[in-house]
Amino acid sequence: MGLLNSLLTLPLAPMRGVTWVAQRVLDKAEEEYYDPAPVWRELAELERRLTRGEISQETFDRSEDELLDRLEEIDARRTQSP
Repeated sequence: MGLLNSLLTLPLAPMRGVTWVAQRVLDKAEEEYYDPAPVWRELAELERRLTRGEISQETFDRSEDELLDRLEEIDARRTQSP
């Protein structure tokens, strides 16, 4: 049955290959998107810019809130993943 099944589904092999590649690309994209290290680096750079006077306190507060929200999203995603 295995050989017969393989022969009958052979025309679908390219589609299975494309699906497999697409899943690998999606996995890698999610891994990078949910990596907290770049967000922490952005927070550190934001603080350096505030300290040097390159940005105002209001800009800092707004950007910091966005980055902290992003970290919460990452943490929530990581805690729900197996």
